[in-house]
Amino acid sequence: MKNKLCERLGIDYPIFAFTHCRDVVVAVSKAGGIGVLGAVGFSPEQLKEELDWIDEHIGDKPYGVDVVIPQKYEGMGEMDAAEMEAQLWKMVPKEHIDFAQKLLADAGVPPWPDGTNTMGLMGWTDATATPLLEEALKRPQCVMIANALGTPPADKIKMVQDSGRLIGALCGKVKQAVAHKAAGLDFVVAQGGEGGGHTGSVGSIVLWPQIVDALGDTPMLAAGGIGNGRQIAAAMAMGAAGVWTGSLWLTVEEAHTQPAQKESLLKATSEDTVISRSWTGKTCRMLKNEWTVAWEQPENPQPLGMPLQGMVTSDGMRRTATYAGIGDCQKVAFNPCGQVIGQLNEVESCRNVIYRLLDEYVDAVGKAGSMLPEV
Repeated sequence: MKNKLCERLGIDYPIFAFTHCRDVVVAVSKAGGIGVLGAVGFSPEQLKEELDWIDEHIGDKPYGVDVVIPQKYEGMGEMDAAEMEAQLWKMVPKEHIDFAQKLLADAGVPPWPDGTNTMGLMGWTDATATPLLEEALKRPQCVMIANALGTPPADKIKMVQDSGRLIGALCGKVKQAVAHKAAGLDFVVAQGGEGGGHTGSVGSIVLWPQIVDALGDTPMLAAGGIGNGRQIAAAMAMGAAGVWTGSLWLTVEEAHTQPAQKESLLKATSEDTVISRSWTGKTCRMLKNEWTVAWEQPENPQPLGMPLQGMVTSDGMRRTATYAGIGDCQKVAFNPCGQVIGQLNEVESCRNVIYRLLDEYVDAVGKAGSMLPEV
């Protein structure tokens, strides 16, 4: 399974673990894969604290950081973060804020202690994401950067590559992958519609080989529907240089997921997910609940574009994560996950997950090889 991409990153297995939990980052990297910390939702100060902790606990192992710097978004312009946020708030209708707050209140979700009802932009724009990127690039063991939405701006690509690191981006369409390659990215993450979080509509088994063909010698990481070693073997057989996993790590021992949220994820079937714009303004796969249904009703406010919808819902994100087990919180909670969540029915350690994936991968490859005719 080890290949040139593994050698460039200094890892044993091309298993990439996207997570918002620093403990998972460390555990996966120590087990031979590479943990990638999602930076969205952190202020620069909070990200510094998280990366300081990772640096102190990860030993000599590498890790990555995932940011969101879209090339297009509502209110896009040349201004600093404070000016940008002030301008964007003028574009947010009060009815959207009131509607979101009512959904939370009706479910019995406690208000935030300081009385505020937003976390602001959370790194969804160039102005707010750049400080996060700069913080990540201060870390010698941060060996790669991924952009979760679209091709990163050219100056950010140059910034990362000039530092000696790899930079890549996610996509859900062939034309997006071609744009990533044309921009000079070092790798592309191709996520099929089964995947959790921001995702497209084309299924993985159709998407992956098309993108491999379009990229040529640019490595593709397969995402969307990776929950066991058989699925890794299928992705590698279609030309992937590795796998990008996310939902797989939501229910592990090391995850900081609240018990009530973890229970919701463990009980969920693959049919319990839905693609919705109700949290971020972009199509995002998550567990279906009263929140996602409410934003679809024609008589209610419709989701705004990114980053406006995220400004409306950021308070809900932090409150439902913090108070996951209070009241009917899970009926309105933000639980992004892919359809593979239906395969995750027990709590495992990160190390055991990695070893299980490897065992299943070897077994699958062996079975496939045994079906070949003798020469």
